[in-house]
Amino acid sequence: MARLTRAQREWRPGMPRKRRSIKVMFASVLLLTEAFVVFFATLVLFGLRGRDLGVGTVLGGGLGLVAVFVLACAIVSRSWGMWVGWVLQLALVALGFLEPMMFVVGAALLVTWFFAIRAGVRLDHENAQRDRDQAAWEREHSGESGDGGTGTVGGRP
Repeated sequence: MARLTRAQREWRPGMPRKRRSIKVMFASVLLLTEAFVVFFATLVLFGLRGRDLGVGTVLGGGLGLVAVFVLACAIVSRSWGMWVGWVLQLALVALGFLEPMMFVVGAALLVTWFFAIRAGVRLDHENAQRDRDQAAWEREHSGESGDGGTGTVGGRP
């Protein structure tokens, strides 16, 4: 039998589920997408400049960078994880020194990262406000059943 996670062990009936951060979800999806971009950029560098830079250097460095992008998805929820994401964005732009087209691709993904993080923060704030409003409404209306205590809706059984 599989072991339960801490969240599963601590769960009790009626417990509200913690809302996941949209900013973290956006960042994770974008970092994973960028891992694919780095993988394909590695293939391009291997084909165009593999002999000049060294096959092992190109493949090792490229696949290592892909692994860093994938692993960054796991730490992006921590307080310092977003800073790692920003550094990786700059690394993606810096790949333009090896292949000039990566300046364009890296800049486009940097702008996408900026807007994804910005939209995620805005949506997280809106969700927090919505949760506060919902909790206040539930406190105000917790004693009302809406049916006059008869168990019917609109007077009909």
